Amino acid sequence: MSSEHYTPPVNPLPPVVVAMVLFIMGIELAFTLGTRGLVGGPGAVGWRLEAIQRYSFSADIFDWMVMNGRWPVEHVIRFFTYPFVSGSFTQALFVCVFVLAMGKMVGEVFGGFAMLVIFVLSGVGGALAYAVLLDPRYPLVGGFPPVYGLIGAFTWLLWRRLSLVGENQARAFQLIAVLMGIQLLFGLIFGGTSDWVADLGGFATGFGLSFFVAPGGWARLVGRIRRD
Repeated sequence: MSSEHYTPPVNPLPPVVVAMVLFIMGIELAFTLGTRGLVGGPGAVGWRLEAIQRYSFSADIFDWMVMNGRWPVEHVIRFFTYPFVSGSFTQALFVCVFVLAMGKMVGEVFGGFAMLVIFVLSGVGGALAYAVLLDPRYPLVGGFPPVYGLIGAFTWLLWRRLSLVGENQARAFQLIAVLMGIQLLFGLIFGGTSDWVADLGGFATGFGLSFFVAPGGWARLVGRIRRD
């Protein structure tokens, strides 16, 4: 018996979140099955390496573009494609878990389009931080910088909520502090890379963008500027 007031026990995921996860895992499954020789023939073994060479973000290529003032499309798109090329199945799986969790919470408040904007531009911000603040030898791959952008947007939501109830807004940054601490600890123990700089850049981009793309965010900024 149906009811007009039926409420599902679990809120459905925003469609854009589902689409992103399917896209990321679809690419990763193609790489994984190709490596095992289950699809694509003998040439599929090198699909992941070929994708990394063509679509990862390279600080060296970025430096070349800046120095020469040339911005070929096949290199500019690396800002937007590297999050969808994972270095391993495990990396892709963790990225999708975070996208499902953070994307759902951010998308339900900000809307699907704004969430997608944060994801994409946080990837760009993370890549810029990686290239400008470091002199990395390795290309940047994987979706953690834009995922940290979603964490930045979620942190902004907590930050705003704490301000409304008069609580200490610094508490909103506990999650990013814990994640960065764990990442740095693992890096010291296992000799990790400097990808955390890109992740932190993605977080800062996502947090900053939230002032503009949150519901009513632009109007609040304009109103504050006029008052000042």
